[in-house]
Amino acid sequence: MDSPYLANTKKRLTRSPKVYVRDSGLVHALLGIGNGEELLGHPVSGWSWKGFVIENILGVLPPSVQACFYRSSAGAEINLVLEHAPNDVWAIEVKRSINNPAPARGFHTACQDIGATRKIVIYPGTESFMLNHNTQAIPLGNFLAQESQ
Repeated sequence: MDSPYLANTKKRLTRSPKVYVRDSGLVHALLGIGNGEELLGHPVSGWSWKGFVIENILGVLPPSVQACFYRSSAGAEINLVLEHAPNDVWAIEVKRSINNPAPARGFHTACQDIGATRKIVIYPGTESFMLNHNTQAIPLGNFLAQESQ
């Protein structure tokens, strides 16, 4: 998933590819990270979590779902855009924080840009809950269970 979402927006988009190393185990091995405690203290832990989440989500999606990212030149960004159908576009933000998984302002701006029909924050917690009236925080396991049905 390195291609940008090229929605019909009037915004200047960043079209350069975005690279995630989706094999977090390989990242950890190359960096000499031997256990979970070392990982949590390492600067790569957030990117590792993001790659892990994206890899798992892409693994359960039906082939008909288009997956990409969105980033405008103004900095509005969505980690993962899932286009189930032309009028069914999901915006997914990945956060490693358990206590405050709220997305940045740019996520909401980007959601408006693409006309997201669903806004989701995947986080490493255990409970699903609403962050606001239209953005839901969902643990990765819960999201994967919903999508694989």
